[in-house]
Amino acid sequence: MPKGKHVLGYSGGRRIFGTVRVGEKGQVVIPKEARTFFGIQPGDDLLVLGDEASGLLVTRPEVLREAAGRVFDEIDKQHKETEQ
Repeated sequence: MPKGKHVLGYSGGRRIFGTVRVGEKGQVVIPKEARTFFGIQPGDDLLVLGDEASGLLVTRPEVLREAAGRVFDEIDKQHKETEQ
């Protein structure tokens, strides 16, 4: 298990990997410990979501694929019910 700031009192899969600084080109570097822990490699695609109140979320696209599928299934179900 990687060492570092992720041990600051969080458990159950929650970690703090530190802070990042936005560079002149608007880029950020994901801390090495976080990249290693989550298996993020150069060339990987990440999804960036934003909420005005909560901020940004950076995750792998497949994390939300299942949730999106459930939403679309529910939409399909409601359309079928209204067509009957």
